[in-house]
Amino acid sequence: MTSTFIYNLTNNWNLIRLIRLALSIIIIVQAVQLRDMLFGAFGTFFLYQALTNTGCCGSNGCAPSTTQKVNNQSEEIEFTEVKNQ
Repeated sequence: MTSTFIYNLTNNWNLIRLIRLALSIIIIVQAVQLRDMLFGAFGTFFLYQALTNTGCCGSNGCAPSTTQKVNNQSEEIEFTEVKNQ
């Protein structure tokens, strides 16, 4: 588990992850200045997201699946475009 955390901490930094880190630091500083525990909890949550590179739903938890399992076999889903005339 420790090696996975260190790998996530040192790799795949992008703009959104840097924004989460900056926002979390700003929120935590404000929470300390205002002595607000709830605000500090939000800052800690954003800091956790930035350090582990996860979102609210986890790793791709909100992304829809493009494959459908039938009898334990993956099968591509075909889409047909329907246009109104």
